[in-house]
Amino acid sequence: MREIFLAGRLVLGSYFLYSGFHHFVAVRSMAQFAHAKGVPMPEVAVVGAGVLLIIAGLSFLLGFAPKLGIAATALFFVPVTLMMHPFWKETGAARMADMINFTKNFGLLGAVLMFAAVPEPWPLSVGSRWLSFRQHRRGIHAFTH
Repeated sequence: MREIFLAGRLVLGSYFLYSGFHHFVAVRSMAQFAHAKGVPMPEVAVVGAGVLLIIAGLSFLLGFAPKLGIAATALFFVPVTLMMHPFWKETGAARMADMINFTKNFGLLGAVLMFAAVPEPWPLSVGSRWLSFRQHRRGIHAFTH
């Protein structure tokens, strides 16, 4: 099960990392689209969204500070989904496209929120090795004084 959990983390973390880097590569075009959707300060919003996605991606890939990754994901998905995919304001093909992205985003958010129930440190994560190293050092330190 540890390996399956790791595989899921790698897939999801890679997806968020790729999406985050894409925000930096395509700032101008994404900012134009955000502006058309009424997002204030669209370039700042696109860069901020990219930062949140990179934080989430690294957190899930490495298993390091998972609560931070979960928070970054929520801070990304809630406003982005509501502002960028308001299917209720659209008609025809635009409505369908926004509904698909709206439901996909909230589905991903739901999946990520379930990570909060996984005990820390996560299996096969940087956090688990770092934690065990710190606990080992404390044990040695406690016996030398």
